[in-house]
Amino acid sequence: MPQENNQARSRVVQIIFLAVFLVITGQLLHLQLFSNTFRLQAESNAIYRKVMYPDRGIIFDRKGKAILENAIMYDLVITPAEARHGMDTMTLCKILDIDTAEYHKRVLTAIIKNGYYKSSTFEALLSPEKYAHLNESLYKFPGFLLQERSVRTYPFPVAANVLGRLGEVDSSFLAKHDGEGYQSGDFTGVTGLENTYERVLMGRRGVKRYLRDNHGRIQGSWEKGEYDTSAIAGRNIHSTIDIELQQLGEKLFQHKIGAAVAINPKTGGILAMISAPTFDPNLLSPANRRKNYGRLILDTARPMWNRGIQGQYPPGSTFKPLNALVALDEGLITPNFGVQCYGGYSGCGRYIRCTESWAGHAANLRTALAQSCNSYFSITYRMEVDNPKYGNVKKGYMAWKKYMNNFGLGVKLGVDLPSEQKGNIPDTSGYNKDFNGHWNSCSNVTLGIGQDRMTVTPLQLANEASLLANGGYYYVPHFVENIENENDEDREQLKPYRTKHKVLNISSTAFDAVHAGMADVATEGTAARISIPGIKFAAKTGTAQNPHGKNHAVFIAYAPVNNPRIAIAVVVENSGYGATWAGPIAGMMMEKYLNDTLTANSKAEAEHFSEINLIPDAIKHWYVVKDSLKQVRLINQANKGVDSLPPANLFKPQEAPKTEFDPEAEPNRKEDDSKLPNNIQIFNLPADTKNHFPYQNNSNTLPNYFLIPDNRYFIKDKYNWYIQ
Repeated sequence: MPQENNQARSRVVQIIFLAVFLVITGQLLHLQLFSNTFRLQAESNAIYRKVMYPDRGIIFDRKGKAILENAIMYDLVITPAEARHGMDTMTLCKILDIDTAEYHKRVLTAIIKNGYYKSSTFEALLSPEKYAHLNESLYKFPGFLLQERSVRTYPFPVAANVLGRLGEVDSSFLAKHDGEGYQSGDFTGVTGLENTYERVLMGRRGVKRYLRDNHGRIQGSWEKGEYDTSAIAGRNIHSTIDIELQQLGEKLFQHKIGAAVAINPKTGGILAMISAPTFDPNLLSPANRRKNYGRLILDTARPMWNRGIQGQYPPGSTFKPLNALVALDEGLITPNFGVQCYGGYSGCGRYIRCTESWAGHAANLRTALAQSCNSYFSITYRMEVDNPKYGNVKKGYMAWKKYMNNFGLGVKLGVDLPSEQKGNIPDTSGYNKDFNGHWNSCSNVTLGIGQDRMTVTPLQLANEASLLANGGYYYVPHFVENIENENDEDREQLKPYRTKHKVLNISSTAFDAVHAGMADVATEGTAARISIPGIKFAAKTGTAQNPHGKNHAVFIAYAPVNNPRIAIAVVVENSGYGATWAGPIAGMMMEKYLNDTLTANSKAEAEHFSEINLIPDAIKHWYVVKDSLKQVRLINQANKGVDSLPPANLFKPQEAPKTEFDPEAEPNRKEDDSKLPNNIQIFNLPADTKNHFPYQNNSNTLPNYFLIPDNRYFIKDKYNWYIQ
């Protein structure tokens, strides 16, 4: 019995030793054959992996000028496993202008993102001063290296919203684009052409591997470079942009809000797209973005908003040529059809005023277009939707809406920029809701003159001009003419822009009638004061009603009349008549493109026009107050010895990023005092204001600000004052 017990205990001991042996053996096999942990650590100790960032593709304008190119900057990169605790941390922090807490935070972030053994960006895009200091002292900071990076530069400070900008990828982007070659610290196109053609422009990163000794010193290429990969530069893009035309357009839009789009009607290539106000794209290059982005995004005039594809405006009378085409195509009128108009249309119980009242200004289609008769096109619209062949007004309206969609209104055209808006051609559901299902052609008669609920983008207006110039077809507006070394994927991406879109089967006779009327607009009609030396053009003016302030000036045109090479649309917000404010911009841009220069008189006119300020008073007021606040803040900083403080936003607390009051959209609205920050009050002062303030300066004139005992300020804008 005892012998059997001893044997049992012996087996148990043997089993335990065997189990321990198997576990140890299995762990050794796992570490040797399957686990990457020690392999990565060993490779990291012996091999230095240097990432080679590629140059992004260059974008050229239609004449071969580089309008978006590259420059070299440097990132400071850390490998956490090599950053020793005994290194000179204080000197590094001093060079980077950070404290030790920020240093340790960045190290921890690098570990979380990429682990101990992979490199991570510690500080991106070093300034020249920081780079110079680090380059001299880098031997003091083991685990840190300077990594060359190609960044974007803009030789011409224009077209910011077209070219777009880069942004650093985040975790959500990396998850969405897993397997596409991105890693933490990379930059990608986030807006404009940079975004749309990211696949083409980005290139492919390369890697070089170097062998290191036990002191971390580079000994040479590892395995003779057998496993190295070369960086492949992004491919270049040749665009349709005329950079000189773009520069002229942005100059003419100085001190104004609006947009202009110019297209080559023969190809659909966009020659210029102006959105005003705008900004220098270099302000948002990766090196400058951090210090400028907040200021631009808070600007109440929205310079980062591309009005060319996102602004939505009533087209006004520029819509009338399309109205005429529908009536002609439906056989409801002929070019000789005329109406009697003595200054307005009252057939629907409300008076729609015309600019002209003399007899005969709507005697036929050609004259009605030239003189922009509202009566004429109100009547033709009613004829279109009340057409007996459709049975009722709702079916007639849907047939009319189909025409509009085929003309490119109420739908996205598909331009090669992100965030295009489609405008609005209202659906019957809205009218059914508002009129309880009982409505007729009088309910929305002003659609016939480009008003009511109709809105279009400047791009759609330019495409309308292109369609008219071509006599019934268009190419989808686009910026890219061709891609370097095009492949099948590129050709598939560009295919929509190389396909002709025929608009229904409207006869050439109908287009000829409309062409004649638009040609007369430029010679004896509403745009007769606009001229292009040696060039005949066709146009249509528009003055779109704006319930929030002055009317928007709208203008479309194409030139030359007999062989159109440019089609253009211009919208100037809150300005007035289309022929007065939008027309001259279109005229000078067409002259520049067609003649490749401006005459001396046109240059003088361009200089004068660029100085005219048409920004709505509410936005001017916002800037005046902002500048006053800034002036006072600088004085306060000087007194306290402070170099800079973050900018404040007048209409909301700094922590609330959403603007509650948009003076661009509502320029006549008065801001409610209750919505101002607690430390700002607004009030009006009597004429003898300076007698009411004991703490004024010694000037005989009313000062722009007062310092009062609790270190707040009264800030002056005419007779409006603010307490800050």
